[in-house]
Amino acid sequence: MDFRPCILIPTYNNPRTIRDVVMSVRELLPHVVVVDDASGDENRRAVEKLAEEGLAITTRRAVNGGKGAAVKTGFALAKEHGYTHALQVDADGQHELGDIAKFLEIGRAQPEACVLGQPLFDETAPAHRMFLRKITIFWTRREVGDDRVGDPLCGFRLYPIDAALATRTPGDRMDFDPEIVVRLAWANVPFVHVPTKVRYFTAAEGGVSHWRAFEDNWLISKMHTRLMWRRSMHFFLRRPLVLPG
Repeated sequence: MDFRPCILIPTYNNPRTIRDVVMSVRELLPHVVVVDDASGDENRRAVEKLAEEGLAITTRRAVNGGKGAAVKTGFALAKEHGYTHALQVDADGQHELGDIAKFLEIGRAQPEACVLGQPLFDETAPAHRMFLRKITIFWTRREVGDDRVGDPLCGFRLYPIDAALATRTPGDRMDFDPEIVVRLAWANVPFVHVPTKVRYFTAAEGGVSHWRAFEDNWLISKMHTRLMWRRSMHFFLRRPLVLPG
């Protein structure tokens, strides 16, 4: 299996951090794809400048669709440019970008695998987000049927693009990250985990949170209900977990 990776960065209104993130990842991999999810003018200009300087392949979505929609747009764009794997990195700088080398080393050795960041949080992590994360981990293990997925919410991960696209994951917002790993597990894609530090930045530091307390919790709840229903139908009626392409 070929291994031609790129860094995939979805961004929505991260004008204070997007350039620094791109410059940092380019030190480890110069192939960068940035998807602007219909940001405001300041972020739009920052992304356009990256393209003008040849620092990234960029595209702009006409309408804001959410993180999942931006990542799926990035998969298609990366595939169009000949990449086989996409290392998803958040645009707000919360990921330990020095660990990119570990992801790429594993991906090169096991190109069929999805490499997931296993987050190591510090004191900046909001307590309510940690509680909700535990709930999603609980349900993800039941949807998958075992504990092969460590953390389904960490957005620092390396995807085999064809396998990711084949899942046809419907989630477009914060429900995307956990749902696609469940669907990859159903498709028997192997997982490898990389422990990695995660830090939450304050607004003064340029941190931007797009988490919507009610809307995203509702979306994730619906997603877990849908996946558990599919799992139940598979168990009782022997219906396939993975629908034919």
